Amino acid sequence: MNPEKEKWILLIVLSIIWGSSFILIKKSLEHFNPYEVGALRVLIAGILLLPMAITNFKKFPKKHLKWLILAAVTGNFIPMFLFPIAETSVSSSIAGIVNSMMPIFIIIVGFLFWKFSTTKRQLLGVGISFFGACLLALSGGESGELKLVPVLLLLLATLCYAISMTTVKSKLHEIPAKILSAFVFSFVLIGPSLIALVFAGFFQDLHPNKGLFIGLGFVSLLSIFGTGLAMMLNYRLLNISTPLFASTVTLLMPVVAVIWGILDGEKLTPMQLVGGLIIIAGLIFLRAKSPKKQKPQDPKVVRF
Repeated sequence: MNPEKEKWILLIVLSIIWGSSFILIKKSLEHFNPYEVGALRVLIAGILLLPMAITNFKKFPKKHLKWLILAAVTGNFIPMFLFPIAETSVSSSIAGIVNSMMPIFIIIVGFLFWKFSTTKRQLLGVGISFFGACLLALSGGESGELKLVPVLLLLLATLCYAISMTTVKSKLHEIPAKILSAFVFSFVLIGPSLIALVFAGFFQDLHPNKGLFIGLGFVSLLSIFGTGLAMMLNYRLLNISTPLFASTVTLLMPVVAVIWGILDGEKLTPMQLVGGLIIIAGLIFLRAKSPKKQKPQDPKVVRF
């Protein structure tokens, strides 16, 4: 398939899958605590991808092991816990909207650590979206209670995603997406996820009943599609595009997340709606192409 066409197809599919993840997290929290949801999400994906990791063990370059661990922990472990913890206090719609700030962190992390180029227009877009995030953080929702801490947790999770994506693009881009996903979840994260389940009390509270199987059903959907398959597609998207283009998926994710939230009875306050629209407006602004002529660029510098 033509890479240009493929990257747009991947973008749309990822938007639908990841946009639906927030409602699946919400439904999983009706049966498990946030730490159990995060650990189960990682563990199930790791078990499913383990055969692929074993059969391709010799294909992974050991010199990149430290970058693999960094990408795995920041992109596929820490956020898996931060999102459920935050969603105990905020709606799945808000979680989807805050996650749309990923391109901002891609720009910041890429510029500071990987020498990615940036423009004044992108920096202005960052400022606009940051203002929208502040409105979301200060909005109290229907209850009027300040939601600063959960929004900060969501922002931290989004920052972790940005660290992972820029690491993959800079250091792991030559590794096939399937192999990279398998190694991330199977060889790096199965152990930590099992330990997290033990400390979360999952095995002590394990009582086979209808609620348990319904909860496992939601977590399994979240893990198979929202984690294993989605990360595989995301790594492929990073292989054929740029980190900033790949993060554009977050522009479409809030639409899917809000639709699911409304169908589930969630409501957005006027202040939350304005904050979300400002975030998306800032992202659209920074994604717009500048009419100015480009200067000669250093080929060693990774482009957005």
